[in-house]
Amino acid sequence: MNGTLAFGTADTVLGRLLVGETETGIVSLHFRDTPAARARTAKATGLPVVDAPGRLAPALAALRDYFAGDLKGFDLPIDWRLTSDVQRQVLTTLHESVPYGRTITYGELGDRSGTGVHAQVIGQVMGSNPIPLVVPCHRVVASTGLGGYSGGSGVEVKRWLLTLEGSIPATLDWDVTRAP
Repeated sequence: MNGTLAFGTADTVLGRLLVGETETGIVSLHFRDTPAARARTAKATGLPVVDAPGRLAPALAALRDYFAGDLKGFDLPIDWRLTSDVQRQVLTTLHESVPYGRTITYGELGDRSGTGVHAQVIGQVMGSNPIPLVVPCHRVVASTGLGGYSGGSGVEVKRWLLTLEGSIPATLDWDVTRAP
């Protein structure tokens, strides 16, 4: 797969998100725009970085709409090149079958994906998801509670996202304009 890599940012209540996109689709999303995140993505893809703001416009607009509560599903092309075959199978299943406002347990996702992997391995796949939010690993929960989350500042971000989507009830002090 040849091509180029372009970066763009979206300012959200959770901070400035960094999106990496190839000609194929979204390849990465980081909760912080840092030189290290850009360098890791460029190295992992092996692609030259170009300035292509038009390529990223749909993804950045979709993220802004999601955080405004106006977008219930990301209909963006995805470039899976940074995933293994098992990761791709699990993450594709998640992306295609767990809609906004719904959750699934790690074990249920393992069963649904047809990979035969244990819930703990599903948790590792979620933790290594290169495209969080767009591929909604925050919607995967433990059978006994929220489970973990490696995006942003951790499990409180997961709780905030699930509250935004209506999967869990808001506390009296919850505010869509305030980060966890």
